[in-house]
Amino acid sequence: GSIDILVATDVAARGLDVDRISHVINYDIPYDAEAYIHRIGRTGRAGRKGEAILFVAPREKRMLAAIEKATRKKVEAMTLPSTEMVNSQRISRFKQTITDTLAGGSLEFMQGILESYELEHDVSPIEIAAALAKLSMGEKSLLLEPEKKAPRERKGSSGKGEAPFRREGKGKARSEKKLAEGMERFRIEIGHDHEVQPGNIVGAIANEAGLDAEHIGHIDIRDKFSFIELPEGMPRAVFNDLQKVWIGGQKLKISRVAVSDGGKTPSRKAVSDKKASAKKSRKPATGEQKRKKKSNSSDKDKKRKPRKKSSVGNDSAS
Repeated sequence: GSIDILVATDVAARGLDVDRISHVINYDIPYDAEAYIHRIGRTGRAGRKGEAILFVAPREKRMLAAIEKATRKKVEAMTLPSTEMVNSQRISRFKQTITDTLAGGSLEFMQGILESYELEHDVSPIEIAAALAKLSMGEKSLLLEPEKKAPRERKGSSGKGEAPFRREGKGKARSEKKLAEGMERFRIEIGHDHEVQPGNIVGAIANEAGLDAEHIGHIDIRDKFSFIELPEGMPRAVFNDLQKVWIGGQKLKISRVAVSDGGKTPSRKAVSDKKASAKKSRKPATGEQKRKKKSNSSDKDKKRKPRKKSSVGNDSAS
């Protein structure tokens, strides 16, 4: 048999061998270059031609650069169609379906029903046709809504529609949140500075660790690193594999985070305050304390001084 569209994950993209795929559409940018190569490798096989299309958000340009560097090929930018262009195309296709249906014939029975309806309700044929057209569309609209200007993104923001991850040093960090039962907290060496999104992290870990996304806990993205909660008892082999995973040209280098205070990870500020307090408690010694210390040291030296050997025996011998 044959199919028109196949929706697949990265795992399927590595294992499937489907002939005659004309297009591979990457709905989201792959988390590393290897995954991208496996995806686009499904098309243009056995000497045939194929095209790979990749959707890239402005904040993902660094990840795109990493893919271009790994593949040594420039990904050419395409001009996206405007809302007006899409709507014009949809109207043309709709008109064509009417033409094709008229050409197909066998409309006598339906014409009889509509003529009867026209007489009974005193409505024009065009109104009946419009009602039938709307009925055929169902809940789906034929036209796209006018484009809304996207809000200007702040550098390092997690994007609209995503969880508002806190940046380093601002407010109470999510890493201080108490761990859920059966979860462990890990640190990965990738953050806002690497243009990473929560979806990239979830996708990479879910694929490599074989976890469902629903089993991945809170993700707290900082500037240069992130915290993520994963189920307890991760096998050593899986842990080692995750350390080698790349996201956006950056290795995860995953490591366990030590927890304290009822399962909370101390914030960077709390650790700094603790160190500052320890330094503050070490007050410099006064002059009197230094003299007393020196005097005590001298007394100890005198006590340790060895006694001279007795020469009584030698005197008597003489």
